[in-house]
Amino acid sequence: NTVKTSEQTTKTAVKSTQQTTVAVTKSSEKASRAAIKTSEQTARATIKTAGQSVKSAQQALNASQKAAKASKIAAKKSAEAARATAKIAKEGVKTTVRATIAAVKAIKLGIKGLVTVIVSGGSVAAIVIIMICVIGLVAGSCFGIFFSGDDTGSGMSMRTAISEINTEYQQKIEKIKSDNPHDVLETTGRKAVWKDVLAVYAVRTASDPNNPRKVAYMDDTRLKILKDIFWEMNDISYKTDTKKETVIKEKDDGKGNIIEIKVTEKRTYLYITVTHKTVDEMCIKYGFNAEQKEQLTELLSEDNAKLWSGVLYDYRVGGDDIVAVALSQVGNIGGEPYWSWYGFGSRVEWCACFVSWCANECGYIEDGIFPKFAGCGHGVQWFKERSQWQDNTYIPKPGDIIFFDWAYDGLTGTADHVGIVEKARGNTVYTVEGNSSDACRQNSYPMGYYEILGYGELFA
Repeated sequence: NTVKTSEQTTKTAVKSTQQTTVAVTKSSEKASRAAIKTSEQTARATIKTAGQSVKSAQQALNASQKAAKASKIAAKKSAEAARATAKIAKEGVKTTVRATIAAVKAIKLGIKGLVTVIVSGGSVAAIVIIMICVIGLVAGSCFGIFFSGDDTGSGMSMRTAISEINTEYQQKIEKIKSDNPHDVLETTGRKAVWKDVLAVYAVRTASDPNNPRKVAYMDDTRLKILKDIFWEMNDISYKTDTKKETVIKEKDDGKGNIIEIKVTEKRTYLYITVTHKTVDEMCIKYGFNAEQKEQLTELLSEDNAKLWSGVLYDYRVGGDDIVAVALSQVGNIGGEPYWSWYGFGSRVEWCACFVSWCANECGYIEDGIFPKFAGCGHGVQWFKERSQWQDNTYIPKPGDIIFFDWAYDGLTGTADHVGIVEKARGNTVYTVEGNSSDACRQNSYPMGYYEILGYGELFA
């Protein structure tokens, strides 16, 4: 019994030991798994935190790069503004204008605010508002003249004002002619170039110390100011003289023969002289200060030629723009603006100079789509070499260049005269010509007229 009891005790002890070992092992395994799980979670959390840190760092870097880029762009815009650029609107954005003293200061202030807004993460709306203010400052200065080409609601525009004043000018000339019967008319001189008149008007009106006005639009008050300045810059004088002269007349000798006889007659000469003041003379007359003179210089800079064209002429697509330029010159006598622009020091036969001048006002010569020529033959050759020549059976379009071969010298087949086609209607072609009886005139001819040599097709 004692041995049996001892065996049972031993078995019980072994079993208990086995159970304890299993329990300890299971507990240890559980603890180990828990520890491993915790370690894995900790590791994943650490990796996630590290990833977020990297992402945050990248975002910070990107933000820094964007801010630097925005600052660089803003600085570039500021530099561009300092080089005097501004955008002028006509059906969207128009040509670049070289802004001047007052405009540059305004744009610099606007760009400075723009840089601050961009770097601080400002909204697009705020940026747009700043730029609108900048453009508003330019429009409110003398440079607002470049906005004046279109009607802004008053029923007037700069072009209608110029047309009205040109009509008054021509009516004065015609009244002098009708009030003074004459046999011979001689006209000398020319009126001031409209660009000069408008520049003086813009500076004087926008910077009037007593009552400054915006020049971006036209109304009755501004029209009166413009008329006053125009007539202060232009003067028309005249005189008459009677002379005894020997002239040759043709008469029938009574036998069916035409004979020439010399006759002494009294002939009345009417001399009309047009004189104009220069921009420098107007500066003295109005007492312009240094800043106003500098504004005038900038306004009249050759860099702004296309902007002036936009104000003076009603540009459309195709050849209508050169027609508008030509029509604006109707009534000019003597052709000095055109032959002097070409480079001649004194008067020449100026029909081709006039056509070239009109093309230059449109930017055609600069763009390489039109020749600069003073001799009609050179113009014909240029169009022929580019297969843009048409004979006189062609039905021309507005803006085409019409060449004539006058019959008085025997229809030699070479060009004697040139003009610009205004339009073709029915059986008639209507033209604008320089040096037509020494003036810019509108003329018309039957389609296919025998003295029409042919046409240079502007937009083939």
